[in-house]
Amino acid sequence: MIASITHRIAGVGIFVGMAFLIWGLGLSLQSQESFDQLKECMDSVIAKLILWVILAGFIYHFVAGVRHLLMDAGYFETLEGSRALSILVLVASAVLILAAGVWVW
Repeated sequence: MIASITHRIAGVGIFVGMAFLIWGLGLSLQSQESFDQLKECMDSVIAKLILWVILAGFIYHFVAGVRHLLMDAGYFETLEGSRALSILVLVASAVLILAAGVWVW
């Protein structure tokens, strides 16, 4: 249940985070000066933290989505199998999110 709820929360977080990503894309495409301004902005700790949180949402949402696809295909439908897969999703997501944090910083 927790994995399913957090999957939905991650989806909402991705939707909200898209505003930041679209703003950055627009700024990067306007001119060389605005691109340089974006590069300078992305050097700040706050911008890196925002980017890392958005990436964390993407990562968790993707891994949990694979879990849902496996369950829709008929795998891990028992209570024990579902719990084990949920724990695997949480652990795999945590490892990938930490790796993304190292990459962003």
